[in-house]
Amino acid sequence: MVAEAVRVANQCRLPHQQVKHTVVHTGQHYDRSMSDVFFRELPIPTPEYNLEVGSGSHGKQTAALLERTEQVLLQQRPDVVVVYGDTNSTIAAGLAAVKLGIPLAHVEAGLRSFNRQMPEEINRVATDHISDLLFCPTETAVQNLGREGITKNVFLSGDVMLDAVLSFRRVAQQRSEILSDLALTAKSYVLLTIHRAENTNSNERIQEVLDFLLGIKHPVVFPMHPRTKDRLQKEPGLADCRKRLEQSDTIRVIDPVSYVDMLALEDGARLIITDSGGVQKEAYFLEVPCLTVRGETEWVETLIGGWNQLVEPSAAALSEVEGVWNGNGNGPRGVPNLACFGNGQAASRIVAALLQIKQRIA
Repeated sequence: MVAEAVRVANQCRLPHQQVKHTVVHTGQHYDRSMSDVFFRELPIPTPEYNLEVGSGSHGKQTAALLERTEQVLLQQRPDVVVVYGDTNSTIAAGLAAVKLGIPLAHVEAGLRSFNRQMPEEINRVATDHISDLLFCPTETAVQNLGREGITKNVFLSGDVMLDAVLSFRRVAQQRSEILSDLALTAKSYVLLTIHRAENTNSNERIQEVLDFLLGIKHPVVFPMHPRTKDRLQKEPGLADCRKRLEQSDTIRVIDPVSYVDMLALEDGARLIITDSGGVQKEAYFLEVPCLTVRGETEWVETLIGGWNQLVEPSAAALSEVEGVWNGNGNGPRGVPNLACFGNGQAASRIVAALLQIKQRIA
């Protein structure tokens, strides 16, 4: 959510807004390559606080985030706390705020996969039910909240991720050298990301996913998430998976890349395979077909027109890969309907609502 937070932060920093915006960096990423690079690459101010929480179990990480965020809020006493998305930091900061009586605003409210086995689903549901202002990216999200009885101070803001993609796509095209560095040409490769717990926590599931991926006949670029890498390296039962991946002629494993380089890789891909909610959406925004290795998605709008398809790792999924690659079968139809995600001005709408915080929460 860093690029999305950039959009809101920059709106706050505009001279006419007269808003003091304090950035709190949780420091929860698995390695610095997925953290520090954002502050070097994107127009976001240096965080005033870095909680340096690091990785760990859900309980350990959430507890540390809650404790350390509370100390920041006691020092700052802000008028409102803004949290993003569905991570452990989202629910931890939200709890810290509401227990101190500070109004809470949730950006990306109302998303539902309806799969309570996902830690992210628990985080987003809990955060929505303690929030004072809820900024929904789509009408579907508004309806989800309504079914749960949440109707007060609910805003259809549009999606800040669309804001970010529209702002940084050209930056990626002009600045990123990732395709040339990897000797890639546009539309000649599959881009792959896998990191969700449901695909990586079980040895059996990892093997199923890898069997599927190794069956792809086309070049695959795989920026490997540290969580996935850690599992493959440390789990003795996955030694054969590691060996097969290392010996693959089609899958090219690379280190995690920056936001701008990831946008460039997404934009240049012929097909994206992922289990990431954000990557699904970015594929949709960039008009790149996507296969999502999950049983459900919180971004149901991306399924319209076949731009995003839910698949299980199987021979049938390999057929889908070939169909999309060759432009036949169940591939995308028409063009993505970006209007259901707003008009690229979600950040300004969110800040406008935040400036009326006292009236809205009365």
